[in-house]
Amino acid sequence: MIIPIRCFSCGKVVADLWERYLQLLEENVTEGDAMDQLGCKRYCCRRMIMTHVDLIEKLLRYNPQERNRAR
Repeated sequence: MIIPIRCFSCGKVVADLWERYLQLLEENVTEGDAMDQLGCKRYCCRRMIMTHVDLIEKLLRYNPQERNRAR
């Protein structure tokens, strides 16, 4: 889905780190090193970013409006 704006535990803004985190991973930086480079030190915030699964593209395929048009 969409990355949460704030950490569920401490409330720190984490959504702005998502795109930079993905860029670092594409550059073959490890997850831990990417978090360190982004300045994400708290384990609760690290959990929010590292465990996020981006499902929005998969969910858009199951749009009920599109299914009705196909019938």
